[in-house]
Amino acid sequence: MSTITSNSTPTPEGVKPLNQDEEAVVRSLNRVMYALPRAIDAEMIREQRLPIIEYLALMHLSEAPNRQLRMSELATACEMSISGMSRVLHRLEGQGLIQRVRCEEDGRGWNAVLTDAGLGRLQQAWPTSLAAVRRHFLDHLTGIDLGQLSRALQNVATSTNDAPRPSGNGPSPGQSADQPHQPGDA
Repeated sequence: MSTITSNSTPTPEGVKPLNQDEEAVVRSLNRVMYALPRAIDAEMIREQRLPIIEYLALMHLSEAPNRQLRMSELATACEMSISGMSRVLHRLEGQGLIQRVRCEEDGRGWNAVLTDAGLGRLQQAWPTSLAAVRRHFLDHLTGIDLGQLSRALQNVATSTNDAPRPSGNGPSPGQSADQPHQPGDA
């Protein structure tokens, strides 16, 4: 146990100190939050020349009605700022994988629309993404109740939504939490 969480350090009133297992989980989570995305991204770039954030943008668009989302909705789904998402979409647009079109509803906003080439690129990259997610994450969870883990992670994600930041922690529009993702599913 660390010196910070030891019994010799006073804890704030009403705050229960971490036990050894809780501290181990928190420390592991800190490592996973950074190491897992980097590992998957490195594999996607090496094998597909497609960063994971670009893959995620294509994936979310493939699952959306008419394969399009407002840029702000896509940014939220990808846990990005609108300006960061705009840079990602600029790269994807330059490759012909998405198009930006004015929103029909109000004419002020912009939608990102997945092109047929974008859907094809997503389908091409999907096996690499699937293998990376299995290798770097799911294969390490043997024997764990994944339904229970999923619910716990959803609870954590929704409890942190008080902070003003992008969200989008649930399944994509039109997809239930228990449906597997397949590129092109709407």
